[in-house]
Amino acid sequence: MLSRGNQSSTPTFILVGFSEYPELRVPLFLVFLSIYTITVVGNLGMIVIIQINPKLHTVMYFFLSHLSFLDLCYSTVVTPKLLENLVVEDRTISFYGCIMQFSCACVCGVTEMFMLAAMAYDHFVAVCNPLIYSTVMSQELCASLVAGSYMWGILCSLTLTYFLLSLSYCETSILDNFICEFSVLVSASSLDLSVIQMLCFIIAVFNEVSSLLVVLTSYLFIISTVVKMSSAGGRQRTFSTCASHLTAITIFHGTILFLYCVPSPKTSRLTVKVASAFYTVVIPMLNPLIYSLRNKDVKDTLRKLAVTTRSCHSVSL
Repeated sequence: MLSRGNQSSTPTFILVGFSEYPELRVPLFLVFLSIYTITVVGNLGMIVIIQINPKLHTVMYFFLSHLSFLDLCYSTVVTPKLLENLVVEDRTISFYGCIMQFSCACVCGVTEMFMLAAMAYDHFVAVCNPLIYSTVMSQELCASLVAGSYMWGILCSLTLTYFLLSLSYCETSILDNFICEFSVLVSASSLDLSVIQMLCFIIAVFNEVSSLLVVLTSYLFIISTVVKMSSAGGRQRTFSTCASHLTAITIFHGTILFLYCVPSPKTSRLTVKVASAFYTVVIPMLNPLIYSLRNKDVKDTLRKLAVTTRSCHSVSL
């Protein structure tokens, strides 16, 4: 066993991933490659569309552009290594590479959790207090909400990373996952882990409960306001506006609750890996699709870009 304080060589990890199912490696590679391609194109496209269309320079799209950036980063941190391990036999990852992957994924995951909560608060103000919306949701407040989300994500990541670096590991450890997740990294150490596991539990519960509390409170007030509306058209427009965000929140928090808050000894490792893949790889692809397919302004901008591209292509010919 090597201590992080005076070890002669740096530990390495072997990510098991989906290697136990060799017949699935090629199909999984094609599926994850397709998902990653859609994720990159979709999130980059969303960021570009928001930047080039002045009609989208609003608070909601300000948050949405940061959500797309986080999804793009999250997927890029996880998916390339997953794809590599599906086509090579050597599935090792260096100690510092593994720690870096965990740190970046933690920042993205925690930040996105509170970014979604900030978007819920934005919807609450827009629906329940429309007359003072521009005053409440000022540029300063929006910038503070975004900066606070990033700073809290970074702080959580640095805290957990510090404790991971304080552990000792064998020269070669096997991690039964495709990602350097906190729980699998901790399980690779033989030290007394009760304090670290309790700290992780407290941080995870605080993040989940506090962000969900903001979301649920916001939507309780929104529903109460919508029910009191006399116009059926007004209710329909409000629900349509909130539907995309509600869908994204349900998928995001539903997967987290399944993975971490409803543990079961009957849950197989394959089920955990599939759920982890959905959380880290699939959700970053779904968010731009959810927001673009239900949004008229985004679809109009896409049509104009397509027409402009065809016109430029015709002229060049």
